[in-house]
Amino acid sequence: MIITPLFIILFSAVFVLVWVFANTIDKRKWVSFLISLVTAPIVYFYVFYPFINIFFSYHHLKHFNSDAWKAKPALRYEMSTEVVSDSLFIGKSKDEVQQQLGKSEWYSWDDSLKANSPDMWNYNLGFKPGAFNMSQECLELVFKNGKVTRVSQYQMEKEFE
Repeated sequence: MIITPLFIILFSAVFVLVWVFANTIDKRKWVSFLISLVTAPIVYFYVFYPFINIFFSYHHLKHFNSDAWKAKPALRYEMSTEVVSDSLFIGKSKDEVQQQLGKSEWYSWDDSLKANSPDMWNYNLGFKPGAFNMSQECLELVFKNGKVTRVSQYQMEKEFE
């Protein structure tokens, strides 16, 4: 576990709340302190922390790794931030992209062609963690003259049966 300033602040707030609650049980300060010392970690890790994770979507970010991209498609969203923001594939050819990301999973619709365009590759990134997340993350690479010109990330509503 990494101890950060945010962790210390949140844990201290939980400790104070548990201590205030323990004071309603017994007015002796040393008993309230012992109750708080024992129950504050339990309340933090089994009540407060899971509750925060339900309502705030936080996920770990990882550096792009071609082997991890191909091996675990459901966790690609962890690498997508670097792929989009650092423009890792801008200017790369289709062969270079296919070597790094694998074969395109589907092509996007192009209104000018009235068909799916082989110059608009899409990859499934999986679902970001969260209790109320119903959107699947997707990555789109647009090619012009055989080179990537645009990389974008979008969300697609998923229907669960």
